[in-house]
Parts: sequence; C-alpha cells; structure tokens
Amino acid sequence: MAVTPIQTPDITRPDPELVRALSQIGSATASSELNRLGIRSAHIVGPTAHTPGASIAGPALTLQFMPKREDLYQVDEYAEPERQLHRHVMYHTQPGDIIVVDARANMTSGVFGEMMLTYFAGKGGLGVIVDGCIRDFGRAKELGLGLWIRGATPNFHSQTDIFPTAVNVPVACGDTVVVPGDIIIADDDGAVVVPIALAPKLLEEASKHAEWEEFSRLRLSQGGDMRLYYPLAEAARPEYEAWRAASMEDARR
Repeated sequence: MAVTPIQTPDITRPDPELVRALSQIGSATASSELNRLGIRSAHIVGPTAHTPGASIAGPALTLQFMPKREDLYQVDEYAEPERQLHRHVMYHTQPGDIIVVDARANMTSGVFGEMMLTYFAGKGGLGVIVDGCIRDFGRAKELGLGLWIRGATPNFHSQTDIFPTAVNVPVACGDTVVVPGDIIIADDDGAVVVPIALAPKLLEEASKHAEWEEFSRLRLSQGGDMRLYYPLAEAARPEYEAWRAASMEDARR
C-alpha cells in the first residue's frame, strides 16, 4: 500500500549578508547586546560545544520531540522511515542552515546518527544544536559540522522515552524559545538564538561594541588601566576616536 507523503513547512531564510555579518560577532557579544535590546537570556542552556573551534551562524530549522505515548508512536528505527519526522527536518536543508532540536534534555535517545548527519553535511548544513544526544559521535565529529549537544548515546532516536512530533514549529531548546528562521550564533561559548526581528539592530550595536573592544584590548595588553579601558570610559573616548580615525586612514592607504 502506498504511503501518504508527509508535508512539513519550510522556513523563511534571512538575507545571507546579514547572516554573514553576524557570524563575525561571536556568541558572547550577541548574548550581551541582545540583553541590552531586551532579551533577558538568548543562550540555549544545556547543549555545549563538542567540536572545539567551530564557529557558525545560520537560520534555524527546528525539530520537536515529545514524551513517547505508545498508541501514537510504535515505529522502529528502520520500519516506515518516511513516518519518522527527524528525517523530514533534514529534507529542508539548504546551504548554511542549522538544525535546532528540542529533545527534552533526554540522555537516552540519539536524535541523529552518522548517516543522517552525513546527508546534512552533504546538503551544506553547518551544524546541529540538540538539547539531548546524538549517536555515532566518533564519526559524526569528523564530518566538518558544528555539534552543540548534551552528549552521546548508542540508542536510536525513539528507542526509549521520546519521539519526533513536529518540524519547523517554535521549540523550547534548552529552555530557550527558537522560532523557525531565527538566526543561531554558536561557538565554543555556546549557542545563542537571535530573534529575526532584532537581527539588524543587533548587528548595528555589536559592530560598535567590536570596534571599541579592539581598541580596549590593545590598551589592556599594553598595561592600560582597566578602569579606563574596560568598559570604555567617557574619559578614554577621545583617545579611542583618534585611534579609530587613524585606523580608518591606514585602511584607505
């Protein structure tokens, strides 16, 4: 008997230039500047960097898990694969995408394994943020993807207590709301969600922050007074403006 295809929604992707620019600011700056813009905490708490040095930014594809209820879900790992929604979030992958998974902080289900992550990497995906585990970690970490996860397990995705229920819906990953199409910034400090409506303002404020911080870093490395240079005090602003003007002039030469 033919299987009725499952239809899941795609996301609206932001301007690639906006994403590229945000990729330069880092999760720490993003988190602090978003706090100043009214977001108490944008940090996705729980998943940590398991691919040291990876630094990515991109739009979020989302996958939601729920506690398993046997009358609703009795599919095993390889039976009726098209009924398994963790596959369907992968089908939407475009270059630069990041998958964010609300796996309920479950430590006994491996949401994705090497084969599915290989597919994701082949489609141009950048990384996954999983409030839970993956499996085949030894091979998965060699795929060139960024992995922000709670850990690893040999179990498959619905083997124990959870099962996938929705694709590209708002999720609570690490007790942080992620709306499909929001921009994720992730590096060694962790993963931060940037609400898409705040992304342009974040870039504007973060760019200002990065400029004075570069100057302050230089002065601190030279033994400068931290009370003057971090954060940049008004008394040091004329010095900063002169340094900035000279730097811009050097760049034009």
